Amino acid sequence: MPVTATAHATTPPHPETPELGPHGLPRPGRTLVMGIVNVTPDSFSDGGLSYAADAAVTHGLALLEQGADIVDVGGESTRPGAARPPREEELRRVLPVVRELAAAGAVVSVDTMRAEVAARALDAGARLVNDVSGGLADPAMLPLMARAGTPYVVMHWRGHAAGMQANALYGDVVTDVLDELRLRIAAALEAGIAPGCLIVDPGLGFAKAPEHNWELLGRLGEVRALGHPVLVGASRKSFLGNLLADPVTGQPRPPRQRDAATTAVSVLAAAQDVWCLRVHDAASTLDAVRVTARWGAEVAASGRSLPGLSTSAQPG
Repeated sequence: MPVTATAHATTPPHPETPELGPHGLPRPGRTLVMGIVNVTPDSFSDGGLSYAADAAVTHGLALLEQGADIVDVGGESTRPGAARPPREEELRRVLPVVRELAAAGAVVSVDTMRAEVAARALDAGARLVNDVSGGLADPAMLPLMARAGTPYVVMHWRGHAAGMQANALYGDVVTDVLDELRLRIAAALEAGIAPGCLIVDPGLGFAKAPEHNWELLGRLGEVRALGHPVLVGASRKSFLGNLLADPVTGQPRPPRQRDAATTAVSVLAAAQDVWCLRVHDAASTLDAVRVTARWGAEVAASGRSLPGLSTSAQPG
């Protein structure tokens, strides 16, 4: 794949020793685990829990102790219906957390749609920019990323959180998402971003109805066929809560009770050789991807195949 993952220079907190590579991201021979640090008062799963900078740093360090390869710091909630914070507020939330976690040796990603936030977070030590708008929200983002030469996540996006669910209209959702991602990839390349810096994300939950998310997961191979590493963010999302709804009341399973379902998605996505999984609970996901990698290696060594299980990863 075009983007190679590589590790931070400090000793990782989990019992693997990932090799180093050109972008300073981990490459442990398995699907990576990205832990979520929401520095927001209103995220759907954990809004407010890490709102203060010191609490967010503590949470990020805990994710590293759980084994997260990357910590993704975001100061804007993208749950359906959320309002955008002012730029200065997003900067206030994000920069101290990025700076402290990077200083502690973490590989930090910044989750932002604003070029100024991305630039200042990179200056503070972030190594990856995770832009859920794929460069559509801020025309300065793609030129910035071309200059920075930093890995950049291009997600499928159809508008800001406040109104995005009204745009969940598709013919064939996978075909439409792929076509729109190709347009964003082409725009990124035209702006001068190196192909080896691009990562794609199908945008589960963003302008998607529950059935759209399941279709995308069922056809992840087609997303991977775009030729770039794939980031999947299914953690605790509402389509899992709907699947696990109480059979009596019909109420969706609460977000913080969806981690087992998230782990199941993590196993199946890792078996499809996705590059990285963005999750709230890093420990269970790390266990899942290490088991999947070890199983895949054993299947490969036997010379046999198991439907749906990639054998390209090495044991963790």
